[in-house]
Amino acid sequence: MVIEQVRLVAGLTDGLGLLLADAVEGGASVGFVAPFPAREAAAWWQSIATDIETGSVILLVAREADRIVGTVQLRLAPLPNARHRAEVAKLLVHRDVRRRGIARMLLAAIERIARREGRTLLVLDTISGSEADHLYRTLGWTAVGSVPNYAAMPDGALAATTYFYRDLSG
Repeated sequence: MVIEQVRLVAGLTDGLGLLLADAVEGGASVGFVAPFPAREAAAWWQSIATDIETGSVILLVAREADRIVGTVQLRLAPLPNARHRAEVAKLLVHRDVRRRGIARMLLAAIERIARREGRTLLVLDTISGSEADHLYRTLGWTAVGSVPNYAAMPDGALAATTYFYRDLSG
């Protein structure tokens, strides 16, 4: 398995779309509701291509052979008073390859890139009580609090989200 930074999504949107559609089909709250066909997911990736190309969003992909099996984004805060922080978003691992450490590897890689970019504070949110919530706690992220009924799950049900941060300054 290889993890690499991608600066151009052209040619990758189908694979990224399949990954995102798998996440939604599997019940992940990542901004979309079911049904969410892979072609719509691919179009969403194309819609953020400029952000990736300009570097305001850093995209990592995990590949096995020629298949994209995971991804994570680092969304760099652009404002002058926020250039020390970034948001970790869309940490996705295909259901077929979970429990193999891919999410941990993607997070470690994105933290290295954040440091390289001079970002000392990372933030993210995830569904309270989810597998991702457990992962972030296990990896030492600090939970700040939760907001009830914050995000709609793929089936439309509302769920609480927990906000986390990670201090990289130390």
